[in-house]
Amino acid sequence: MKVLPVASDSLGVRSMATYVETKDCKILIDPSAALGPKRYGLPPVQQELDAIFKTKLKIAELAEKCKILVISHYHYDHYDPNEMFYKGKKIFAKDIEKDINKSQKERGTDFKKIVENICNLEYCDDSKHRIGNTKIVFSPPFFHGPENVRLGYVVMTTIDDGEKRIVHSSDVQGPVTKSAKEYIIDQKPDLLIMDGPPTIFLGWKFSKQSLQDASDNLVEIIKTLECQVILDHHLLRDLKYLDIFSEPYRIGKEKVKTFAEYLGKENNTLEAHRKELWSK
Repeated sequence: MKVLPVASDSLGVRSMATYVETKDCKILIDPSAALGPKRYGLPPVQQELDAIFKTKLKIAELAEKCKILVISHYHYDHYDPNEMFYKGKKIFAKDIEKDINKSQKERGTDFKKIVENICNLEYCDDSKHRIGNTKIVFSPPFFHGPENVRLGYVVMTTIDDGEKRIVHSSDVQGPVTKSAKEYIIDQKPDLLIMDGPPTIFLGWKFSKQSLQDASDNLVEIIKTLECQVILDHHLLRDLKYLDIFSEPYRIGKEKVKTFAEYLGKENNTLEAHRKELWSK
């Protein structure tokens, strides 16, 4: 199995786009990226605009190679309704009729109208599929962070080719909930691709208890599975993420890396440094 982290906050954009290739199929999970419209009251700097342009080109290039695209939920950093690469693809997407908030339901409905006549669109919540020797499992819907969060629900993706098993968690933020933690442990991944908690909202939109839960849950996952963890996305928007979310790094040590670090690159958290970049 080939796993290529494509785009993420450690690579300069908001995303968790991930390319997976087995002997049987090529899959692109959450084929999109976006920029934070405002940070520190400031719009994106030119470096971010350059990064999103290059990232979108790379995502489109990979999507053209794939027969399967996965959309875990309908936030624009995980799907882009305006892309042109959906034609002829098999698209596994979050169900728009259940376990979904109003905003995502509206976006998902609009997306269906755009693509349903040009691709094979299948809602995949809590389903299993096989392509040759490759197994693809989609989770039941899990909260986009803490329980009953207004952001709605996401679907996790497990891919197993018989030699390696990965879980792409989408935006479960840590994971915060016990149910998400238990599901991940039950999947027994060799590699977990996880978004960390949004610590920039700590004490506002994200509580200290949720932070502690996310830390405890990820530590338990690491201790139980001894798996590799790619930890990125929301967490990397915080300049002090290593201090605020320190325990998973202490326990996991070199097993815990960002998208950039997994690729052997330096972290390039442009949004987190936006104020500094504007000052220059």
